[in-house]
Amino acid sequence: MPLLQFDTTLELPPAQQTEFADTVRELYSEIMQTGTSHAAVVIRERSQAELSLGRETDGDLLVLDADVREGRSADRKRTFARAVMDLAADEFDVPTPNMKVVFTEHEGPSMMGYDRVGSDWSPEEGEAGDAADASDAE
Repeated sequence: MPLLQFDTTLELPPAQQTEFADTVRELYSEIMQTGTSHAAVVIRERSQAELSLGRETDGDLLVLDADVREGRSADRKRTFARAVMDLAADEFDVPTPNMKVVFTEHEGPSMMGYDRVGSDWSPEEGEAGDAADASDAE
């Protein structure tokens, strides 16, 4: 399962957090070629003192730490990163210099749920969508 962890200075009410998480999950499924039901999204609000970027400008900050299964191309990861940053810029007016995305890749079996162990990613998952979830996919 991907673990998509956002640290941000945005102060979002629960409904907006849920909507953002759902949209990120859909973007991840579409761009990264997998299902949605196994994708975990975490949103942590931070104060300005707790989060900084060297090149930041005035405005809110947003950092995504994306733990994903290995195997996707740099172009595919860049497309997902840009889609998430575009979403934050469009929906919440986060300045583009104030966003960062970092990917950490893992072998499929190192990503686990209570009742399953992840499998290695393959491009065919995108064709199966959430049916891939039933086969212990990421």
